[in-house]
Amino acid sequence: MSADGHLLVLSDSLAYYGPEGGLPADDPRIWPNLLGAAVGCEVELFGRIGWTTRDVWWALTQDPRIWAAVPRAQVLVLAIGGMDTLPSPLPTALREQIRYLRPEWLRRRVRDAYGWAQAAFAPLGWPVALPARVTVEYLEKIRGAVAVIRPDLPIVLCLPSTHDSEYYARVHTARAGHTAAMRRWADDHAIATADFYPATARAFSAGGEQNPDGIHWGFACHRDVADEVARAVAPLVASPRLAR
Repeated sequence: MSADGHLLVLSDSLAYYGPEGGLPADDPRIWPNLLGAAVGCEVELFGRIGWTTRDVWWALTQDPRIWAAVPRAQVLVLAIGGMDTLPSPLPTALREQIRYLRPEWLRRRVRDAYGWAQAAFAPLGWPVALPARVTVEYLEKIRGAVAVIRPDLPIVLCLPSTHDSEYYARVHTARAGHTAAMRRWADDHAIATADFYPATARAFSAGGEQNPDGIHWGFACHRDVADEVARAVAPLVASPRLAR
């Protein structure tokens, strides 16, 4: 392993959003940095709102900053797949194109209409952003691409969290199936897993400082998630320091 190895975290916005919104990647309160402090490693975090496993594959193959981070990584943490499980009755590609609409009034109306339709049809629970089979296909693509450069690089896969969002009609029927498929893939490749579901289910049930959007977490939940990931990461790093 690299002497200056860091934790390379690829994630969606759950890694860097707190109870009031997005935070800088170096904020000490978000779970990747709490994890880094726990195991004694620096953290390189790459993520974006709405990233599915497919988006992370595209980022891995297109972003030269990630190319530079892979050779120096000590552990790769894939905190992805949660967005894949969410009800997406309208095509995700349509949502991504709204930002390009002009003039501004048209963009606002289309975004409002998309939001209404998303909430109205989400109770169907189907289709989802990515089927479980496709999620696993992209995970395997990511693993294969990383292995070409760093066949020795340990990977930790984070299993999907839950949510309590009106935007998705509080529906999350696909989570269990995705979790099972992702866990099978990880077991097939001797990849360690960390399960986000227990900590996030407790947090949303308790209320408190969770983000009002019902998707992102409060800082207590970030701490619990960091503890869960640390259990998987600690055996893979040279000098774990689990006490905080």
